[in-house]
Amino acid sequence: MSQTRRRFTVEQKMAILRRRLLEQIPISDLCDEYGIQPSAFYRWQQQLFEHGAAAFGPQAKGATAALERKVTTLEEKLTRKNEVLSELMEDYVKLKKALGDA
Repeated sequence: MSQTRRRFTVEQKMAILRRRLLEQIPISDLCDEYGIQPSAFYRWQQQLFEHGAAAFGPQAKGATAALERKVTTLEEKLTRKNEVLSELMEDYVKLKKALGDA
């Protein structure tokens, strides 16, 4: 009898680890509840502690700043596009009126 492997998302893993760390729920209870092996839980916990510093590092801030710059650039492009469209529509209406009166 083979069991299918369950895949947990990052958010699910964090929620399980959070319950252990904040609510002090025993690991055995969590493993039974979610159907995971204790070794998997300890591996997730190790990964959290090894890579958790990245959440506070400058890379996270740099990535956020890059995204903010990209959003600003795209907003400027969109504003310019809207201005150009507005000018074209104004010219179109003037031309249509001029041709309609002739």
